[in-house]
Amino acid sequence: MASTQQEADRTAQSARPAVGERPQHIPGAPVENRRQLLVKLCWMLLWMFYLAYPIGDLASGKHGTAATAAGAVALAAFLASYLGLVIFRSANGDWWRGTYPLVGLMAAIALSTSLAFGGQWLGLFTYLSVTVGAVLPIRYALRGVAAITVLLIAIASLVSRQPLSELAALALPTFLSGAAMTGLQRLVGTMRELREAREVAAHLAAAEERLRLARDMHDLLGHSLSLITLKSELAGRFMDAGKEEQARSQVADIEQVARQSLTDVRSAVSGYRKPSLTVELAAARTALATTGVALEAPSTLTEEHPGLGGPEAETLAWALREAVTNVVRHAEGATLCTVALDETWDGEGARYAVLEITDNGPGPGKSTPGNGLSGLDERLALVGGRLETDTGRHGKGFKVRALVPLGLTAARP
Repeated sequence: MASTQQEADRTAQSARPAVGERPQHIPGAPVENRRQLLVKLCWMLLWMFYLAYPIGDLASGKHGTAATAAGAVALAAFLASYLGLVIFRSANGDWWRGTYPLVGLMAAIALSTSLAFGGQWLGLFTYLSVTVGAVLPIRYALRGVAAITVLLIAIASLVSRQPLSELAALALPTFLSGAAMTGLQRLVGTMRELREAREVAAHLAAAEERLRLARDMHDLLGHSLSLITLKSELAGRFMDAGKEEQARSQVADIEQVARQSLTDVRSAVSGYRKPSLTVELAAARTALATTGVALEAPSTLTEEHPGLGGPEAETLAWALREAVTNVVRHAEGATLCTVALDETWDGEGARYAVLEITDNGPGPGKSTPGNGLSGLDERLALVGGRLETDTGRHGKGFKVRALVPLGLTAARP
């Protein structure tokens, strides 16, 4: 019962990220370590090409020394505020109230520099639009982006006096960039709600599993213990009356009932202990995340597979557990592990279910299979399957293929 409780708890815990987990990072989601923050900043620096226009305007020499210095300071402050918002938002997850002064500073810099230096500085409004879409609450973000776009059009009409078509070409990227960031905020919020819902569902499933186990134990042991109690009382009465043969018969019945109860409990608990692809996949995701390895698996992997019997499905679950353990222990430097379930025919016309686990680590090298893979090969052989190992794609990583035979239902259309 204790092991079943631990199994249910592990199922519940697999729905939420473990300590140090690095799942597939969602753009716009909070980063979890310095490396992710550095990567995020590098990607954002790639989009700094709009700053080429104000930098070129300052380098042209058409402004005085004081004006050039003031413009350079303003541009540096704008860029520092923009990157600072990224860092604060990444470190704090949701929008942080301390970002509002920085947003105001960016708006003031974009407005003043555009009026003072001309149309070459209008590109700052694009960064301001993205910032507003990322910082403001979702219900206000799109309105803020629209307001920034209207302000851009008004300032552009004053400083550059461009025709309406050129103003639209300038305003459209500004609005779409901010709107895209607003949509990304909604996506991140939806993903957060889905993770919370999955965690609640896992807790409910674990609670239901405990209740089901309690009902089974009550059904199995309630009648047996009641019968043992009655027969014990009856044996005591026979002994008091000097009827030793009848008492001995009751004691023999008690022994038989107790042995049968023990057998029933072991059978029930062993059924709960059997691994499944659903449980092992959730546990694998958590185990891999603790080492910084992302897991890719299709949603159909945990669905019922036609023709896949109970022992074969259990063996595939063992294969998944052993392969993931192998990745965690030996695939140093791996960042991705893919799991797929498919069907194949062999040369004799037999149909097999194939579970394939591949990582992008350094590969097996010249090492020989360890005890884990050897034991897995023996386990597969017991159900008529086999184990295949090879390098991953392009000669990198390690691939494990577990094949088990499918029943006749697999061949039906």
